[in-house]
Amino acid sequence: MRMRRKPWTEPLLDGCPYLVNEPQAQRGRWRERFADPGLPMELEIGCGKGVSTVRMARENPGVNFVAIDEVRHVLAVTIKNAEAAYAPEPVGNLALSCVDAMFIRDSFGPEDGFRRLHISFPNPWTVRSKHEKRRLTHPRQLMQYREFLAPGAELLLKTDDGLLFADSKRYLAYCGFEIAYETDDLHASGYAPNYVSEHEALYSGQGIPIHFLIARMAELPPDFRWEFDGRRLDNIDRRENPR
Repeated sequence: MRMRRKPWTEPLLDGCPYLVNEPQAQRGRWRERFADPGLPMELEIGCGKGVSTVRMARENPGVNFVAIDEVRHVLAVTIKNAEAAYAPEPVGNLALSCVDAMFIRDSFGPEDGFRRLHISFPNPWTVRSKHEKRRLTHPRQLMQYREFLAPGAELLLKTDDGLLFADSKRYLAYCGFEIAYETDDLHASGYAPNYVSEHEALYSGQGIPIHFLIARMAELPPDFRWEFDGRRLDNIDRRENPR
């Protein structure tokens, strides 16, 4: 369900000092957005209303967070959540921006050096196989992430979709990411800290187990082959047991 645009969203967005309206102009310079540019950097793709994003940033003042979403007016809700969580202090270690993740390499560069990338409950694109290239964990995306992640950086994935989770593990291995931790039931695993998003609370409340993994970026496999325009993927989308 899409959130309806509210009349207060644009004035709130226009007046927000930590909303970046031209992310491509900030490429390679995201550290300059923060009072302490030397702190570790983390990026979240698809932050939505920012329920878990804001809590994560507020409880980790020693980290600079950048959170993006492709829907601009949804970020207005994130701003309201951030203002409430940080009050009476200003929001200091969080920057927001509207970015289409399919073209994320245009907005982030090697100089940004993010140590962690958070992807929570992305669209699984499981209805039609030809749509799988739109997944945020697809090799076409992972190769873009490698351009702005720091050496040894971690990718954290949460999803309620078992098929996406299984395919994502193959994609990650193909693109030189090593699984450091995984569970098919996050809430029963004891993993902490776990910052629960709006979607996560909804799914877990219905008894749906949450799949979660941490993958570390390593060297690309020696036999790795890639054409960045995406026309050849070495059959990475082909499953052993296609639907």
